[in-house]
Amino acid sequence: MVESTMQPPASPAFAQFKSRLRDDLETLKREERFYTPNLLSSAQGPRITMNGRSYINLCANNYLGFAQDPIIIAAAHEALDKYGFGLGAGRVVCSMTLHQQLEERLAAYKGREAALVCQTGYDTNLAALSVLAGEEDAIISDAMNHASIIDGCRLTHAKRHTYPHADLDALEACLRETQDARSRIIITDGVFSMDGDLAPLPEIATLADRYAALVYVDDAHGDGVLGRTGRGIVEHFSLEGRIAFEIGTLSKALGGVGGFVASDQEVIQTLYQRSRPFMFSTGHLPPMVAAGLIAALDLLQAQPERLTRLWANAGALREGFQRLGFNTGASATPIIPVIVGEAAQAMALGRELRNEGVYVQAFAFPVVPKGAARVRCIVSAAHSQADIEEVLQAFATVGRKLRLI
Repeated sequence: MVESTMQPPASPAFAQFKSRLRDDLETLKREERFYTPNLLSSAQGPRITMNGRSYINLCANNYLGFAQDPIIIAAAHEALDKYGFGLGAGRVVCSMTLHQQLEERLAAYKGREAALVCQTGYDTNLAALSVLAGEEDAIISDAMNHASIIDGCRLTHAKRHTYPHADLDALEACLRETQDARSRIIITDGVFSMDGDLAPLPEIATLADRYAALVYVDDAHGDGVLGRTGRGIVEHFSLEGRIAFEIGTLSKALGGVGGFVASDQEVIQTLYQRSRPFMFSTGHLPPMVAAGLIAALDLLQAQPERLTRLWANAGALREGFQRLGFNTGASATPIIPVIVGEAAQAMALGRELRNEGVYVQAFAFPVVPKGAARVRCIVSAAHSQADIEEVLQAFATVGRKLRLI
């Protein structure tokens, strides 16, 4: 056991600073917007164990069940034995052959010339956007884009424009307004993570062609989920060759850690040479994670039935919620929100569902708009029909108890 050491008394300035933080935290608690850690003591799967109790898990982005797959775990074990635990240096100093193999596989998976792997999906947007747009350029971003895109845009010196969510008329107005920019980059999530709706990517690509703009798509929730073979939203809409930059994650459907950019060689080489979030971080993917991800790409190709099960489960759960009278918004993917209104209602729904053995997470403003608090449900290929039926029964019981249906 590590013994704690006494710290010297805090300065008056630090005491005042902490007092302000305590007030802010109390406000979050009072408004039912205070999140507490949920600690798992089991593998990530369709059922998990927390605090000694088993729950059906509807909180993970483990769409295909890869996070606990024995083939992937075996590949990671083999690499751990061969290559060790970590890198000990940044990628520009010390890459391993596994990283190169993974990037080659990801480029082939996306049908692009090259790919660059970063530490996380969040870091990938920071790494890419900080380089791709300069002060002579303009970026035009959907208002509902992920926080990592917002933060990546803040790192640029480009002129920033935001259009209301999926509003094509407003997007076109931004394109007309920015015609003097050196380059215009339209930035959008492929799947929006709180509502589970799809970007109108064909229409965005058409506008980009009309106004000589570039399209940047974060396909974090589309990789391994959308498209005939799980290659994402570009395959889903048959837009190959029309999207300049594809951003992906390795921590959702592929079950690991990390993110990547897929594009042409000049783009990837420029990011390798100039991206500060990429160049100056030692915390790149451990070799065991890279090996597991290569195995996951193999499984995605070899076991297409996982994708079929994922969509069957998503359809069954969404239709079940709708039959019960719940509002699932614009969801068209395995992300299915149950929108109830105010934060207190969403928090109560989440608590009661956990009492019934269903693990969901409630979200409220500022994560989602005011009046649109919800619990977000994410189903996977690994859930059974019995799991789906048990979830729907729990929602029916709790929904009636809280007078939500």
